[in-house]
Amino acid sequence: MRHLGVIRGTGMLFCGDAELGRVEYDLDGYTTRPGEVVASGEIRMPAEALNNAFGRQGLQLRTDGGRTLLVRFSGKRLDVGSTFAHADVTGDLPAAREWRR
Repeated sequence: MRHLGVIRGTGMLFCGDAELGRVEYDLDGYTTRPGEVVASGEIRMPAEALNNAFGRQGLQLRTDGGRTLLVRFSGKRLDVGSTFAHADVTGDLPAAREWRR
């Protein structure tokens, strides 16, 4: 596994057609094999919205830059007042050469 760099930004989190709220994200990218990019990092949003999203399956982050990322929260529990959570991300991630170091 090779670290590619970081992407940061904002977008909207969805579950199916349901809009769950605005997010900020800070993701580290990695190559797991040639041509395959995955990411993990922090998703931040208001506590109520994050609690509503946490534990759901089929989450999509539609970035303000036009990408659709598939999000899976990696923790088993979330503190009620927390405004951030760790997530594993796949989907329409930038190619390996597009990450910022």
